[in-house]
Amino acid sequence: MNGLLIIVVTYIGFLLAYRWYGQRLGATVFGLIASNKTPAHVHHDGRDFVPSKKELVFGHHFTSIAGTGPIVGPAIGVIWGWVPALIWVVFGSIFMGAVHDLGALVVSLRHDGRSICDIVNDLVSKRVQQLVFFIVCLALWIVIAIFGLVIAIIFHLFPESVGPVWAEIPIAIAFGFFVRRHPGQFKLISALAILAMCMVVAIGHWFPITMPIIFDIPATGTWTVLLLTYACIASVLPVQTLLQPRDYLNAWQLVIALGLLLVGAVGCGLMGNLTMVAPAVVAEPMGAPAMMPFLFITIACGAISGFHSLVASGTTSKQINSETDAVSVGFGSMLIEGALAVMVIVACCAGIGMGYPTDSGTLLMGEMAWQSHYASWGASAGLASKLHAVVVGSANMMTSLGISQSLGIVIMGVFIASFAGTTLDTSTRLQRYMMTELSKSLGIKLSIMNATLLAVFTGALLAFSSGASGKGALQLWPLFGALNQLLASIGLGLITLYILKTRPRFIMVSALPFLFMLVMTLWASGYNQVQFYVNQQWLLLGINSLVLVVAVGIFIGTFHCFRSMMSSKIPTIR
Repeated sequence: MNGLLIIVVTYIGFLLAYRWYGQRLGATVFGLIASNKTPAHVHHDGRDFVPSKKELVFGHHFTSIAGTGPIVGPAIGVIWGWVPALIWVVFGSIFMGAVHDLGALVVSLRHDGRSICDIVNDLVSKRVQQLVFFIVCLALWIVIAIFGLVIAIIFHLFPESVGPVWAEIPIAIAFGFFVRRHPGQFKLISALAILAMCMVVAIGHWFPITMPIIFDIPATGTWTVLLLTYACIASVLPVQTLLQPRDYLNAWQLVIALGLLLVGAVGCGLMGNLTMVAPAVVAEPMGAPAMMPFLFITIACGAISGFHSLVASGTTSKQINSETDAVSVGFGSMLIEGALAVMVIVACCAGIGMGYPTDSGTLLMGEMAWQSHYASWGASAGLASKLHAVVVGSANMMTSLGISQSLGIVIMGVFIASFAGTTLDTSTRLQRYMMTELSKSLGIKLSIMNATLLAVFTGALLAFSSGASGKGALQLWPLFGALNQLLASIGLGLITLYILKTRPRFIMVSALPFLFMLVMTLWASGYNQVQFYVNQQWLLLGINSLVLVVAVGIFIGTFHCFRSMMSSKIPTIR
């Protein structure tokens, strides 16, 4: 199978899905009206609630939900073959992920820009809200602790990316400043900022930066401290100062990177060099867990991710200028994330076959290249290994444009590290919102700075719980996949309750994805529980036990609410 054909067919499918499904959801199921006042206007405060251009909000939302998820997940998931991975990415992103993201955004818009956690109190109960707070805070705690390490590892793998990633900060601040001063010159200022970002990528290629060991602290530990400090500062700044402009420019990074990959794929495909060398299906990869349910847990952000509902209801809903913008921001962003995941699948299953260097210096081609990386679950384990297949495969595809493999690796390294940085920043801001909302529900007043410091301090405690390397969060990382998809199930359940309350005849739009994700998540969590016990991983066993008990409590409360609403006469409201 030619990888170019896969890209063309799936991308056309995404475009049609947006036109015929996404816009119908917005108009018919959620009844979006452009004239309705959004929370950004009602609660405008110049810091978090700021009505903004659709392009800026789109950039923020997309880069925040993407991170490394649609890259790492598919890069692992293809171990079961490219066909199952592709089917899940395409159909999952259209009928589950995009519905979930748009629904979470709309529900928040209709509830004063409040988070999914806070809204649970309105649609379900106070008790279930407290249980959801626990799940969300646990997930964000792990994300904040782990993403500093993720970026540190990327900086170690690709030292050429260090300079460009940090240079994005002053470029983004300057871009935001001049856009506010000269709004009529938005396109010109955007072009100049994007050009500046391209220039620093080239400079980074010539001047790589390596972090030395300082006071016996490994490079990963030092980077983690610096990145958490940055996240603390960035997350309390007004969104228009850094968050929006940086995320908008990072979205353009995606457009450029995807454009280069797409044109490169066309060149390779037309020359017959983009053949899918991976097996179509691998039912039982050596050492890997069962495809069912773990394909749907491993490939999360490329198809559906609970983290997206936190972004949609946490930061994005506070910036939407018009309700109708929600379709392109919520539904459209998820489809582009699916498109990115498709490109990753092609890079790992076709691009890698164009040449894969081994540690011994041997250059493998074709199926041997894929087998070398995916021979077993253990062979493809570890973040470095996962990213290596994506970066090498993508760089190979760019060579048809005359871009050297070394420059292609720098481009992909900057792209991945930048997206991971936006996730760290947004997660810190979201955790601040969670801390503030939770303290409010408990009758405690917590300032913005104190809530932020609490979010960062607890993340740092976890990160350095195992030593100065900053790798402490890796102890809990095996929980994150199922925990993230548990959040997706909770989000879909809440969206289903909202649709049942407003337009009950469309309930199956979210009810079927809700039931599917619920079954897969509890199945995977139960499997993990057995493995943690067998391997005597007592910490993971204890936390996973608590998560399962909390999850059961949440879903019992949700189904009780379903039953109560179904047994009563449900008025149709806007």
